[in-house]
Amino acid sequence: MAKMFFGNFLLACYLLLGFTPLGAQAQQSVILATTTSTQDSGLLDALIPVFEKQSGYFVKTIAVGSGQAMAMGRRGEADALLVHSPDAEIQFVNEGFGVNRRIVMHNDFVVLGPKNDPASVKSAKDALDAFTRIAKSESLFFSRADESGTHALEKKLWKSALINPGGGWYQETGLGMGQTLAVAAEKRGYTLSDRGTYLALQKNLGLEIISQGDPILMNIYHVIEVNPEKFPKVNAKAARQFADFCVSEAAQKIIADFGKDKYGSPLFFPDAIKASAPEK
Repeated sequence: MAKMFFGNFLLACYLLLGFTPLGAQAQQSVILATTTSTQDSGLLDALIPVFEKQSGYFVKTIAVGSGQAMAMGRRGEADALLVHSPDAEIQFVNEGFGVNRRIVMHNDFVVLGPKNDPASVKSAKDALDAFTRIAKSESLFFSRADESGTHALEKKLWKSALINPGGGWYQETGLGMGQTLAVAAEKRGYTLSDRGTYLALQKNLGLEIISQGDPILMNIYHVIEVNPEKFPKVNAKAARQFADFCVSEAAQKIIADFGKDKYGSPLFFPDAIKASAPEK
């Protein structure tokens, strides 16, 4: 009897002080596995507080490469994903790990390099030509090498250019986008980046956009809910609310406006208004 009274007394104290029991706390959170670009660009800082205020959920953000985010989803260690690696995403959903894949936004990738452009990439006709010039001149190139969406596109470009990169000129950082940009800037090398992260960090870099505009450089982001039928412990309700928020009018407006004041143009472009059904 005394133990029961003491336990109820502690619970009352927790509630009065604003604490919640661990079980309730877990129920009121959503684990988001996402890319470093959404964090490094500052977009999450604009989106998440609005969602938390609107929904009452606390977002636990884990910013890694898209490949690592999906690996977390395959282990049931996340509730929702916000990623940008379309081929891998389709495989993730087809294998039953994710549901309700929906387009959220896009920007594009850009090839960055030092101002003196030792590989003469500025005169390249397209992205494949840019990568070919970097390889032929053996100019320093820094790869994220982290199975991110950026890394996936980079590997696709090398393969399409019939190049197997290696040797001293090809450096693998194993880091996120912002950190890889910092390394490339310090070493005065080339790298591939999403435009949003580059614009957010460019004032601290000595890198310029050397090649852009090729359709193959399109960078599309989707939100995916981790399949609760495969992982009953995921917070499916919270994941659905977060995903619904990402494609809502309110979130899409935030995305459309994000970066305009600081950079003169948005860092991302909203796409959910163009599509109402989940993608397969």
